[in-house]
Amino acid sequence: MNELRKNIAYYHLPGLFEFYEFYCIFLPLFREHREYFYDWCEIGSIYGAPADCIWGGGRVGGGDCDPDKVLGLMQEYGISARLTFSNSLLREEHLSDKKCNLLCALLEESGEKRNGVIVHSDLLLDYLKINYPKLYFVSSTTKVLTEFRQFVDEVNRDEFLYIVPDFRLNKIWEQLRVLSAKQKDKVEFLCNECCWFCCKDRKQCYEAVSRRNLGENDCEHRCAAPDAGEGYRFSKAMENPGFISVNDIQNSYLPMGFSNFKIEGRGLGSALLLEFLLYYMTKPEYQLHVREKIYLDNMLDLF
Repeated sequence: MNELRKNIAYYHLPGLFEFYEFYCIFLPLFREHREYFYDWCEIGSIYGAPADCIWGGGRVGGGDCDPDKVLGLMQEYGISARLTFSNSLLREEHLSDKKCNLLCALLEESGEKRNGVIVHSDLLLDYLKINYPKLYFVSSTTKVLTEFRQFVDEVNRDEFLYIVPDFRLNKIWEQLRVLSAKQKDKVEFLCNECCWFCCKDRKQCYEAVSRRNLGENDCEHRCAAPDAGEGYRFSKAMENPGFISVNDIQNSYLPMGFSNFKIEGRGLGSALLLEFLLYYMTKPEYQLHVREKIYLDNMLDLF
């Protein structure tokens, strides 16, 4: 990866495969009308996984777009692509999966921009390091590292270029402030999580998704959080104690030396993705311009 430019927020965006059609419209807009967007932010990567990837985790992948087309789009705009292969329950026999290996091989040989894989399993990490050494690796938030010492130990692992801590560590300012510059460059904060801040079942929830991706029959995880039946609401995420606002990024994280911010949303639909990009990247006076250009494009179904 290139050296990070200081005082720039690098957003890592969802839906590499799931929102391919959306990015076919948004990325030209972002390039051709850069004046619409904050000059202090860039796109660091776009992450995701196609449907039926047994290495997948976090969410069940839903994209069925041709991987060659997806990677071609990322190459055209000089954006790093990441595979979300954060299944926490992989076994030795799963490592030979043909589809997942072909995707890694494609990303490894794809263009000048280095691509990566988001991983949970150390078994998978060791396999990828040997077989696809040109890829970089991101430690997944599905590890649910809620203790600061655990998080620092993960940051100090040389295998990982980035570490996404649990969102409940987002605002522990005094501890975050004492990290070295090298450590801060590796931290990638999850900005817009809607999960209940007091949830004690987050790891079990991710394990349930991992089992589904493996095709293993198991009882569906039942979320015990208040208002769980409402699903994701950006307005509710904004009330979460771990929510990272635009003002937080500008006035706290960037001055403190942090540069990487992850936006979740792979399973939420392109209409919500647009709202995230309007909020985090678009100047208020141009948000209507961006919304109109996206909505009025007849090639895109936002709902």
